[in-house]
This record gives sequence, C-alpha cells and structure tokens, in this order.
Amino acid sequence: MSRIIFALLLGLTVSFSALAEQKKQLGDWDVHYIAFPSPILTPEIALQYKLQRSKYNAIVNISVLDKTTQHALKVSISGSAKDLQSRIRTLEFSEVVEGDAVYYLAQLPFHHEQRYSFTLSISSGNQTQQLKFDQVFYVD
Repeated sequence: MSRIIFALLLGLTVSFSALAEQKKQLGDWDVHYIAFPSPILTPEIALQYKLQRSKYNAIVNISVLDKTTQHALKVSISGSAKDLQSRIRTLEFSEVVEGDAVYYLAQLPFHHEQRYSFTLSISSGNQTQQLKFDQVFYVD
C-alpha cells in the first residue's frame, strides 16, 4: 500500500465524515476523488510529493480506474475550483505512479468554512469526461 494512501486511511480514522472518499462513474471509468486539509499528511509524505502542509491548504486527490478491470489509468486532468464569491482558482495536477497505482494531486488554499465547487476535465485517448463536486473546508 502506498504511503499516501496509508496517510489518507489514517486520516479517515481521525475525521471520517470530513474525508470520506467519493466515487463517480463517468463513461467507462470509476473516478475516485477526495479533498482534504494538508496537515493530515505526515511531513515526510508532504516532502516526498512536494506538497505544502498548512492548515489553510487542501490537497485534491483524483484516481481513475477502468470500470471493468479496475486497473488504474493514466489520464490528463485539468480544472478549477470556484468559491461562493465566484473567484476561480486553476488547479495544477501532478501525476504520481506507485506500482500499479496512479493518482493525481493538486493543492488549493482555503479559509475556514470555505466552499469550493470543483469542475475537472479528465481525458484519455478519445474520451473526455467532466467531474463536478463541492467541498467545504474547515480550519482545525
């Protein structure tokens, strides 16, 4: 099991309702997504993946699996997060490959009780799907 997934699972025990993983079926894909405050990551994991730990910084984690085989897919992801004041932040995803796992990480600053609406475009080959979700972030 990769270190970041272990860190996420550990974090789930701390605050399951705030961090429950979500999944949407988009075309031939199962898209798993989660957004969480970065202090859940250990300093070592944050350093390894060049992520900034701050109580005002979130991590967005996306993974795409083939719906039939459940194998991880390499994709292209772009998108943004819009707050309630219609301020838009472009997300820059980095790809992480660990064994058979492939996931995409982006960072996002936030304020206490800030709600973001995410709109992501996910592409592979000739298929493009759009993932939309909302998330409220809290400062501990």
